[in-house]
Amino acid sequence: MSIWYAICDILPIPMLHWDFMKNALLALLLMAPLFGLMSTMIVTGRMSFFSDALGHSAFTGIAIGSIFGLAFPIWGAVGFSVMFALLFSYVRSRSNQAADTIIGVFSSTAVALGIFVATLGGGSFTKYNKYLIGDILSVTPEEIVLLALVLICVVIFWILFSNRLSLTAIHPQLASSRGIPVGLSQTLFTVAIAVVVTLSISSVGLLILNSLLVLPAASARNVSRNLKEYHLLSVLFALFAGIGGLTVSYYLGSSAGAAISLILAGIFAVTFGLRKVRG
Repeated sequence: MSIWYAICDILPIPMLHWDFMKNALLALLLMAPLFGLMSTMIVTGRMSFFSDALGHSAFTGIAIGSIFGLAFPIWGAVGFSVMFALLFSYVRSRSNQAADTIIGVFSSTAVALGIFVATLGGGSFTKYNKYLIGDILSVTPEEIVLLALVLICVVIFWILFSNRLSLTAIHPQLASSRGIPVGLSQTLFTVAIAVVVTLSISSVGLLILNSLLVLPAASARNVSRNLKEYHLLSVLFALFAGIGGLTVSYYLGSSAGAAISLILAGIFAVTFGLRKVRG
């Protein structure tokens, strides 16, 4: 961290005068490629609503962790979200219901359970507001190290499973006939989404987290001509929105997560217009 602080001190950027802004920028530089890569797999795999459902399950895990007095409720959220993802994969593989129906069942259940646990015994819901809105400015060096480790794991997972997941999403039977373990790939993917969503919830907030996992790839899909451009543009869009959103939040005093989401929405609008022009 001392090296990062020294680099920031050299840069002629007023907002980097503060240590919490240095931490926030570094966290975003790690989260942006994390969201960018996960976004391509989520959009290609048609799992957009599932990432939202996992956010709800993460909130439930935090509430349960708080009830049991965990020093770091976020670890309760990680455990609950992973269990939620595994249960979802199990039910989906053994049901003839459409995926969006199963996601709706799990999402509504997670929301109801989270609110029930949070308000159990007349408890106040307001202490969980920070997880709904998020606060990237409060990120700690320890959380930054954890984000770096998660990013490394996601990059490795993307290298090993990205093409497999794409083929599985397009034609599961063909993927299976080529020896691709469809069930295992999808299960590992759902667990990866669960971990990323849970560890990001306190920084960007549950209410807008799903937009950060969908908009980068959705925007890239509008203008990319091949898979290489698709993945690259998704990461670049996420980086641009992350840095831009942090800058906007600093000068306007707004939520960084909301600013990032709005910039991504603007990027989607622009790329959609370019797609129409090309068409």
